[in-house]
Amino acid sequence: MDMDVRYGVLAQLRAKPGKGAELAAFLQAGRDLAVAEEGTVTWYAFKIDDDRYGIFDTFVAEDARVAHLGGRIPAALGEVGPDLLAEDPTIETIDILAVK
Repeated sequence: MDMDVRYGVLAQLRAKPGKGAELAAFLQAGRDLAVAEEGTVTWYAFKIDDDRYGIFDTFVAEDARVAHLGGRIPAALGEVGPDLLAEDPTIETIDILAVK
């Protein structure tokens, strides 16, 4: 991983009852969109339990993070959100303090 990575985004998602598998499939498909983003260094989609999922991304530059937040993945999430999500996602921008 690039040691200059200093910016991140943490999104937490809660699936509607019975929609966890569909949300997981959506997140897995989102990888292709993340790969296409030049400024995204790493992109992780993860499952906490059957209802809770998340995305964690890293960036070298603030402008790459801003571009990502206005990009195709959040737009796609906005389209499927009403069907798959029990509530609005929690999306936080974070500063990365250390990287291994």
